[in-house]
Amino acid sequence: MKVGESVPSSVTETLSQQLAHTAACTPEETAFTFVDHSTDSRGTVTSLTWKQLNTRVRVTASGLRHMGAAGERVAIVAPQSLEYIVGFLGAICAGAIAVPLFTPFLPGHKDKLAAVLQDAAPVLMLSVEDHRRPLTDFCAAQGIVSGCGVVTESDVQEAAQQPPVEDRDPQPGDVAYLQYTSGSTRIPSGVEITHSNVCINARQALDAYDIRRGRNCTVGWLPLYHDMGLVLAVALPIMGHIPSVLMDPLAFIQQPGRWLSLLSEHKGAITAAPNFAYDYCVERVTAEERAALTLGSVAAMVNGSEPIAPRTLDRFQAAFSAVGMKRMTMRPSYGLAEATVFVSASPVGEEPTVTAFDRQSLREGVARVVEDSDQEAVVELVACGRPTGQEIAIVDPSTHRRREDGQVGEIWLRGPNIGRGYWGCAESSEAAFRAVLEESEPWLRTGDLGVWHDKQLYVTGRLKDLVIVDGTNHYPHDIEETVQKAHPVIRPHHIAAFAVATAGGERLVVVAEHGRDLTDADSVLEEVTRAVRAAVASEHGLALHDFLLVQPGAVPHTTSGKVARSACRDLYLAGTWAAPTGD
Repeated sequence: MKVGESVPSSVTETLSQQLAHTAACTPEETAFTFVDHSTDSRGTVTSLTWKQLNTRVRVTASGLRHMGAAGERVAIVAPQSLEYIVGFLGAICAGAIAVPLFTPFLPGHKDKLAAVLQDAAPVLMLSVEDHRRPLTDFCAAQGIVSGCGVVTESDVQEAAQQPPVEDRDPQPGDVAYLQYTSGSTRIPSGVEITHSNVCINARQALDAYDIRRGRNCTVGWLPLYHDMGLVLAVALPIMGHIPSVLMDPLAFIQQPGRWLSLLSEHKGAITAAPNFAYDYCVERVTAEERAALTLGSVAAMVNGSEPIAPRTLDRFQAAFSAVGMKRMTMRPSYGLAEATVFVSASPVGEEPTVTAFDRQSLREGVARVVEDSDQEAVVELVACGRPTGQEIAIVDPSTHRRREDGQVGEIWLRGPNIGRGYWGCAESSEAAFRAVLEESEPWLRTGDLGVWHDKQLYVTGRLKDLVIVDGTNHYPHDIEETVQKAHPVIRPHHIAAFAVATAGGERLVVVAEHGRDLTDADSVLEEVTRAVRAAVASEHGLALHDFLLVQPGAVPHTTSGKVARSACRDLYLAGTWAAPTGD
């Protein structure tokens, strides 16, 4: 199915130009606000006006040019803060290629940080003073580019005091930053996002969510090194000329009610989070915290980045309807780094659409709607709406031919928001970003599977994650949902289902963490294993080759919070987990 609307093939603006224009028009309006919970649990508020932001960004850009950053990569390796935003914008305004990253203190991701730094080979790493020595030591220990120095905003400001150097304003077609993928199915790759890409995608999102100056703002906790966090908290506010309020991801994890409190405080807010965050709020926000909330003015709560569970939508609505939450406020969406981030969203003013499809037909590649049927024979999927300013095609991944409405295939995209390719990877860029359909203009192969039904997109899974047993397709997220419900000791959202090759063909393995309050896992292992095996056999017709019940924190996740199934498979094959052997 080909859908979308015509859009300009290019724009004549950049974030640099838009920031300068906004600062000139409304210099004293508040632009960005950071709420810091690290020293005060109630949050310490720090803000920048558009004029203050623009001044700091221009000084940073000048200093970086003096340091030889123009045309080179500059990594932003700092904690979530206003300094992070200034550093990122300063780098792209300097004509450098920004590389938004995380610090070495992010648990379980040091190896990824080292791999990304080796791949991007930045000439500078922009951080904060408290992180200078730890980051320098980390790079030394990892043997990372000896010539790459760690600098802070004060260093850059000092460099900017030198006589001006000839500069060149970044152009729409220049690469603005490298957005490294989360790495759930492969080694992380840096997507080349141009200035034009990010400006267009921000405007597409503004239109899709009906966000307007004077009426709305953004509120978020998503990390700024993540595509959804970066566009929502930085690019979209600049392009829409609206204020942005953000907090640290750890502050959300510690007390998710803080996020909802900010949404209550800042009227007309748009926010975004993966599906698990909404479940987390239901579980962790206390009755006392809930009573103090007023969610009636929230403009949009984007649910994306991972499969959306119908049960989550129902639970969140039930938990917060009494404090003003409206079902139409939840906006199921689809996006990916290769498309800058945003692709499609449920229609404005409509409640999320949940459709029940026949499970067996879906495995065979056909979306057949069923009603009032045995729950074990159906799978409920949440619609991710329609694209804005781009086109979607559902394609047979083998023949590269379009599939009809109601047939499952790979999701292909075309639009001016699609990135330029993968940094330093000509072969994979050609395969992913320049796929050929009927027309000569190239398409992006997303690697995601989906179906177009009743004028909306449904995402069914990842092509590379499919579990294919005895010639039948099974979606791992579907299996993981079944396992999650099989026994109360299993920790939600910390389950991985994947296939391994055996002498008898591909077979299914499931790894699941138990809850933190379980002190003796061995005492319930047999009971949990029986429950999981029975549930998977009953709902999916599959015999488990192996089931592992592991301790909390053992299942690896990507930096964006998704279960890293390929990493789980690698750990399993390496014999990392001690576990019972299956049939």
